[in-house]
Amino acid sequence: MAKRTVKLGIKDIRGLYATSRFLGTKTRETLGLSIPFEVYFQDPVVAAEHPDFGFDEDCCVDWEPGLADGPTSARFAVVDYNSDTDMLAPPAQWNEKKLKFVHDDQVLDRTAKETLQFHQLNVWAILQRALRFFEGADCLGRRIPWGFEGNRLLVVPHAGYGQNAYYDRRSKSLQFYYFDKEGGQVFTCLSTDIVHHEFGHAVLDGIRPLLNESASVETAAFHEFFGDLTAILIILRNNAFRKRLVQETNGDLSEAQRLAGVAEEFGREVTGQNYLRSAINESTMETAASTASPHKMSQVMTGAMFDILLDLSKHYLERRGGKALPALWNTIQRMQRMAIQSLDFLPPCDVTFKDYAEAVLRAEELANPRDPHGYRNLMIKAFVKRGIFSEDEAAMLTGDGYLHDRPSMTIFHSIDQIGASRVDAYRYLDDNRGCLGLPDNRDIIVSDLYSAEKYARQARRLPRQLVLEYIWREDVLLEGARFGRFDGVRTTMLCGGTLVFDENGTLLWSVEKPDSEARLEQFLNDIAQRIGSGQIGPAFDGEHGMLGGFMAPFSERVVDNTLRIEITPHLSLNEGDDETQGERQWQPSS
Repeated sequence: MAKRTVKLGIKDIRGLYATSRFLGTKTRETLGLSIPFEVYFQDPVVAAEHPDFGFDEDCCVDWEPGLADGPTSARFAVVDYNSDTDMLAPPAQWNEKKLKFVHDDQVLDRTAKETLQFHQLNVWAILQRALRFFEGADCLGRRIPWGFEGNRLLVVPHAGYGQNAYYDRRSKSLQFYYFDKEGGQVFTCLSTDIVHHEFGHAVLDGIRPLLNESASVETAAFHEFFGDLTAILIILRNNAFRKRLVQETNGDLSEAQRLAGVAEEFGREVTGQNYLRSAINESTMETAASTASPHKMSQVMTGAMFDILLDLSKHYLERRGGKALPALWNTIQRMQRMAIQSLDFLPPCDVTFKDYAEAVLRAEELANPRDPHGYRNLMIKAFVKRGIFSEDEAAMLTGDGYLHDRPSMTIFHSIDQIGASRVDAYRYLDDNRGCLGLPDNRDIIVSDLYSAEKYARQARRLPRQLVLEYIWREDVLLEGARFGRFDGVRTTMLCGGTLVFDENGTLLWSVEKPDSEARLEQFLNDIAQRIGSGQIGPAFDGEHGMLGGFMAPFSERVVDNTLRIEITPHLSLNEGDDETQGERQWQPSS
């Protein structure tokens, strides 16, 4: 049946806008409050080889009053500046009468795919849809902040010539590059996978900005994993893609290499493969232990989550007797909630794969307490297979293990008091320092305080969650030859935790990163290893962000006369064969 659209004037749309968030997706589309745009389904290579997967006609962007040339919206502003040519391309223009973006009076659809303005629209529309995905009640159930001061993320579709794309907090931007290939050029802004991957970095940096301050390969790998997970989850929401996937695999997702591969066009041109990284892999914590490459290590968690996806789809198809298409949709919905809602259960700093796995299990437990179908055991099995949990830890998790071990507070505060402001939240922490193991002589900082309204299966509303994140810093002196040029330099180790309450004030979850000898030893070893493998380079604070040759995986920065090592998340240029490093080594200029 063809889609029915009720033609409303701009005055009508403005009048309905305030209530549009209470309307369903189909209703918004019918009323014209959600605007359809044509964007590349995956990338130009897929469009050329599989015309039925060329353009995504289901990409809709919600109308908002601030739409303007660029495209520009409340959360994104496209600025098409090319630093190599020092040129600013004319922006896509917003035509309010047509409710479309145009260039020279031509509507920017697939017929204009060769123009820079279509590229601008393509990346912007993909990002708008991805933001709506994350902020929905099936995911985080709240507005997402950025990891920088301000509310608009800049998007640079043609940042310059090179085989790269990245998110850069310091220039508040997503940067996409282009390069030559036989018979044409590759534009990374036209790859939906790459756009989603880089946006995953921006989202994670917004909700856990202190993960950026780390010398841990595992924390950097978590950033890369989340970028790949974002690409996989969002593409699975496309109706046409799911139908084709079922037709090609008969519901067996283990055969779905098109789904498991990230960034097909980019990977083919740069690495000679049909993908840059694949979710179908055999990586474990043991096999990744010696690598210094965040991209290589990220495949451990990507593989684990893909294993869960496969097992869930088999469960819905075989044990629950579902047909392939609805079974896949049920799988995707559960996977989406479990993978994204758990992000609020992460510590504010120094995240490990085990932290995320525990958060996933607790989020699933809250949404599905009785678990009659054994989903949590299925997940635990996948995490054990990848070495994220040991067999002993798995045994604890399948009983009344440490997922239920919460500190008992001696000083009561109402949930309304705790959530009133960061100062009120601090007083709760300060009054319960002993219960939480917080040092008496440290000024605890409430790094974030927010509430979320989330859904479980079938749009069942979960109790409102209040999330409180806190940190403090411990001074550390780097001493010894293993720290090279940083010998004798002072740095700080982040400590802290996350508390999650329900609307009645019940503590649902707590996770801590304490000031312990074990953490300090790991912290020092991480820094020494990054120094020894030449992975630390200067922070790029140029006028246009991190543009320049190869970017080191980690960067150094001095803040308040102390050293900080920070992650530099970016799309991999080359995975390399060097198991001791796995990235091109950064070389300081002479």
